[in-house]
Order: sequence, then C-alpha cells, then structure tokens
Amino acid sequence: MGKRGNGEGSITRRKDGLYMGRYSVQTATGSKRNTIYGKTRQEVSEKLNQALADRNSGLIFDAENLTVGEYLDRWLRDSVQGSVRASTYKSYGHQVRRYLKPSLGWIKLRKLSPMHVQGMYREMQDRGLSARTVEYTHAVLHRALKQARRWGVVNRNVTEDVDPPQVKREEIQPLNCDQTRSFLKAAEGNRLEALYIVAVHTGMRPGEILALKWDDVDLDSGTLQLNRALYDGEFNAPKTPRSRRRIKLTNGSVKALKAHRKRQLEERMRHAGLWQDNGLVFPSTVGTPLSHRNLVRSFKALLKSAGLPQAFRLYDLRHTCATLLLSRNVHPKYVQELLGHASIALTLDAYSHVIPGMDGGTAGAMEDALG
Repeated sequence: MGKRGNGEGSITRRKDGLYMGRYSVQTATGSKRNTIYGKTRQEVSEKLNQALADRNSGLIFDAENLTVGEYLDRWLRDSVQGSVRASTYKSYGHQVRRYLKPSLGWIKLRKLSPMHVQGMYREMQDRGLSARTVEYTHAVLHRALKQARRWGVVNRNVTEDVDPPQVKREEIQPLNCDQTRSFLKAAEGNRLEALYIVAVHTGMRPGEILALKWDDVDLDSGTLQLNRALYDGEFNAPKTPRSRRRIKLTNGSVKALKAHRKRQLEERMRHAGLWQDNGLVFPSTVGTPLSHRNLVRSFKALLKSAGLPQAFRLYDLRHTCATLLLSRNVHPKYVQELLGHASIALTLDAYSHVIPGMDGGTAGAMEDALG
C-alpha cells in the first residue's frame, strides 16, 4: 500500500504474525496514538480506513478514559437519535438514565467486565424489578456495546458473556364472548363507546386508535386507513411496514363512528373557546391527543361496571378480536392482515391454542391414514 501522510496511520507486522495499524487522534490533552490489530494486512487496512473515517467525522475520542456513562450519552446522540423511531429513542434514553448510568456509568468503558453487568442484573432483580425490565435493559446495553465495538472503542461486547434472566411469556387473556358483550354493554353511552367497539371489531393497537384521524376514515365505504400511532404523546410511523394497513369496518363499527362523530361535533360546540382541532377521531374533551393513561382509567372503570376482572388489560381487546375471529374459523392469514402482524408465523404462534383443529388430532389422523 502507498505511504500514508502524517497522522493517517501505518501498518506493520509483529513478531507473532499479527498485523498492527496505528493512527493518531486528538484528545482534550493533545494528540494520542491508537492501535488496531488483525490477522491480515487487508483486515487491518480496512479497520484502519474505517477508524480514520470515524475520527474525521468526530466519532473517535480518548477511549482510555471514557466512562460507560459518557459513552452511552454519545451513543444516544450520535448513533441512536434519528436512526430509530422517536418513541424508541425516548425508551432507550430512559433505560440509560434510570438503570445503566446509575449502576455502570462510573466504570471506564474499556474496564467494563461481564461480572459488572451480571452484578447489575442481579441487583435489579433484588430490587424487585421484573425479568422483562432487566431483559430490555440488557438489550439496550448490548446494542450500545455492539456499536462501541464497531467504532473500535472496545475489543469485545461483554454482554455476550452474561446471562440475562429468562422472561416468562405472559399468557394471553382475551375476553370471551359473554365477557365482551358485558363490557360493550357497560360502554353504552360512554364518551368513548365507539373507541371500544372499534378496538374489539378491528384489533387495532391502543396507540393506533388514539392516532386515528377523521381523514383516515371513510364511513361511506366503511373503511379506514391506518397511517400512524400515538406513543408517549408523540405521533410516529406504525410499528412495522405491515402495520400501515387498510381495514374494512364492520357495520357495528360504522354505526358507532357515525354516532360518535355527531357527539363530537356537539362537544366541539360546547368547548368552542377551548377546542384544539387536530382532526382526531378519539381526542380529549378539548381536541388534544388523549393520553394512554386516561384511556386505561376509562377502561378499568368500565371493567368494574361490567363486573369483570381488573386483571384484563386494554391491550387484551386486541387479543379478544383475534381469538373471537380465529375460534370461528376465520383464516389466520386474514387475521394477520387485520392485526398488522409482520408475519403469519407471529399470528399462529400467539393464537394457535384457539384455532380449531390445532389442539391435537394427530393420532386420529394417523389412524385414518393407515386404517
């Protein structure tokens, strides 16, 4: 390879056969030499070129004294922000600030060990945090350290050598037919009656329903187009590409939405001086986005009114829709498209226990085949 200019790095072969590349970076205390290793000259050359590109774009800094907390802040700002949904960025930041920095933030990044990380997981569980919370914290740290390795800041991702707790899969708790009827009966006359009808009839996620706008709804054709979702007060693109979908409404949903629109127009007139027109189908009483927390309060109050267990979650209305359809032999492919699942495998994995004919029958089928 051609001779590099001053500060552009050099590659030499060590006595043990490994190749070594060296280049300089500017730190707060002056110029510093960094080293990259590889089995072949080509490997080191590629790493060195990437390191120089990262250095020139401001990604490489004095890694020797960099703490985990400092690195995580930089990772969130330079790598995560703008590359994921706003809600995901906010969620990652929450994990970093609430769990990772208090426990590991003071440790030098290059001194971080699997024991440090495993100890944090144990401490989190001892505080009573759920296995799901610990697992998610692990996922965020794993992603952050994966990027650190790509940037050449660390030589390995220590989260690959720890054991996060196993998360027990939560059993789906849909309402059965009688419970669903009781719930919708209790919702009659409620300001959000149409929301609950649409939730049960379409299986839309709560965030998708809260982001629905009248421009997305065609009551004449009985359809709606799902274009966005509301999470933590912010509108985002749907969860997956398949989540952006067109839904055929039931007659019951159309009827409920027509009555709801009329009621909303009357509500706007009563709050004319306060109403903020965002075009939302299910806003607050003054037209602003309805918070998920307030919707859950409404849902729990209706459960109590209907005499149903408080253990049911708002999201269980989505499961209710799926199980009611699948238990009546609606093809899983249609249910997948209605729910906006990324693949039919996800639908079958989640709801196979309610699909007629998928609870066994293999012995009988074999006997029929062989006589």
